[in-house]
Amino acid sequence: MDTEVQTRAAAPAAPQTDPTWWRHAVIYQVYVRSFADGNGDGTGDLAGVRARLPYLKALGVDAIWFNPWYPSPLADGGYDVADYRDIHAPFGTLAEAEALVQEALALGIRTIIDIVPNHVSDQHPWFQAALAAGPGSPERERFWFHPGRGEDGSEMPTHWVSSFQGSTWTRTVNPDGTPGEWYLHLFTPEQPDLNWNHPDVRREHEDILRFWFDRGVAGVRIDSAALPVKDPALPELPAAPAPGAHPHLDRDELHDIYRGWRAVADEYDGTRILVGEVWLEDAERFARYLRPDEMHTAFNFDFMSQPWSAEPMRRSIARTLAEHAPVGAPATWVLSNHDVTRPVTRYGREDSGFAFDRKRFGVPTDLAVGTRRARAAALLVAALPGTMYVYQGDELGLPEVELPREVIEDPMHFRSGGVDPGRDGCRVPLPWAGAAAPFGFGAGGSWLPQPADWSAYTVAAEEADPGSMLSLYRDALAFRRQSADLRTGALAWLDVGPDALGFRRGDRLASITNLGSEPISLPPHRGVVLCSAPLEEGALPPDTTVWLDL
Repeated sequence: MDTEVQTRAAAPAAPQTDPTWWRHAVIYQVYVRSFADGNGDGTGDLAGVRARLPYLKALGVDAIWFNPWYPSPLADGGYDVADYRDIHAPFGTLAEAEALVQEALALGIRTIIDIVPNHVSDQHPWFQAALAAGPGSPERERFWFHPGRGEDGSEMPTHWVSSFQGSTWTRTVNPDGTPGEWYLHLFTPEQPDLNWNHPDVRREHEDILRFWFDRGVAGVRIDSAALPVKDPALPELPAAPAPGAHPHLDRDELHDIYRGWRAVADEYDGTRILVGEVWLEDAERFARYLRPDEMHTAFNFDFMSQPWSAEPMRRSIARTLAEHAPVGAPATWVLSNHDVTRPVTRYGREDSGFAFDRKRFGVPTDLAVGTRRARAAALLVAALPGTMYVYQGDELGLPEVELPREVIEDPMHFRSGGVDPGRDGCRVPLPWAGAAAPFGFGAGGSWLPQPADWSAYTVAAEEADPGSMLSLYRDALAFRRQSADLRTGALAWLDVGPDALGFRRGDRLASITNLGSEPISLPPHRGVVLCSAPLEEGALPPDTTVWLDL
C-alpha cells in the first residue's frame, strides 16, 4: 500500500481462531492443473501449490478453494470424480494433500475442497458395478437407469436438455450386444447422475465430508448444489414450473440433504463451512439454502454477469444484499472463475456482461480498457461486505486466451458443435517468471499453450512493479484485512451521480467507482487510501475506483 496516501491506522487483523472468519474472508481459487508444476511434466500439481504457498500468504488470502483434485478421467476437467478418498495421480498423493492442508494452516490459510453431489465419473466403482449388474439390480438403484419409451425402448425417457447442451440420456448395451436401459446425465455421458432418493448416496457423501474434515479441511464448495434431487416420476419440463416443481432443479427435498451435511460440519471444532454453487433467479428460493442450519454461504453469480454500467451493477449489489439479509448470511463477490471469461477481456468488449450462451470465437476486446476496468472492479468488490473470491491469475490481470481448436479439451466446446470456444481459455497455466513459455510454470512446458507475450504478466515482473495488478491486489487485501470498516462495517449508499457507484463502509471508509465517460468530483475527505488509477486534478477519472478516508 502507498503509505504516503494512507491517512489513518487500521484495526488489528482478526486471529485465525475467529469462528466467523468465513463471513469476511478472501478465498483464492486454485485450479491445480494450471497453477504450478512441481515435477516438470507440464501439469500443475500439489507439489507446485506447496512451493507457492508463500506467494498466497503474501497476496493476503484467508483460504484456498481447490477445484476437484480427485482421481478422474478428466472428461469435464475433474468434475467427473472416480474416487473421493484419493488424489488424481498426476497431481500427487493423499499424503501430499494432507501435508498441504497443514502447511497452509501454519501460514494462516485454510483449505476448501470441491464436492460434486449431482454425479460421479462413469469410471466410479459404483457405476461400473451398476453396468455389470444389469437391469433391476440394487447397484443400478443408486443412479437413474430407466427403460426407454416406445415399443423397442429406443426413445429417451425424457427430453430434458443438458447443462452442456444436447440430450441428458445415454443408452447402455446389454452383454449380448442388444440395446439396454438408458441412464441420466445432466452434464456429459461420462458423468452419470446419482439417485439421491437412495440412502447409500446420502450416507456416502456424509462419510466423504468426515473423511476430509478429519484431515483438517475447513470447508467444502458444493458444485451444482441445486441439481442433485430429481422428480422420480421423470416428467417433462413444464413451460413455467412453479417454485419447487422443476423436475431436476431446486427441489424442496434438497434442504433436508444439506441440513444433514451441516450437522456433519458442526460435529467438528472450529467452523467448517458449506459453500453452495446455487444458480437461481428466485431470491426467496435462493435464501432458503442459507438458513442457519444449511449452507454458510453461496456463490453470487448475478454481479459477475453484469455489464460495466453503474445502474445494473448497483441493482445487483442491492439485490444480493437484500437476498442475504433475511437469513443473516454474508454475501459473496466474485469477478470470474474457472468457467467464466476473465475480467480483463470481458470488460474490454462492447458486450461487457457475461452469459454462457453468448460465448463465441473472435470477439474483439480492448485490453487496455479491460485492464483499467478490471483494476477498478477489483477495488469495488474488495470494498463490499461479505466474502471475496479471487480466481487464480486475475490478480495478475491475465487475459482470456483464444486457444487453437486442436488443443481445446472442454466438453462445452464439442457439445456446442464447435461454436462455443469453451472454458479452457481461462484455464491456461499461470506465468511465474522468465521471458519465454512456460514462464516458470514448470520445467516441462504446459498442458495448454501460454501466449508468447506473457512475460509482462509473470509474478516476478509484477512484483517488481508497484503499479501492477498484483501490487494493487496486495495493497487492497492488506488494507481489507486490517480495516474494521471493511471487515464488519455496514454499507450505506452515497449519491455520486448516475454513472458512478459510491458507498460508505462503517465510520470512515468510502468506495467510489466511476463507470461513466467523464471525470467526477469527489466528496470531502481526509485522504486517499487506495486508487486503481491516478486521480486527475483531484477528480476521479472514468473506469477508476478510489477508497477514501472520510
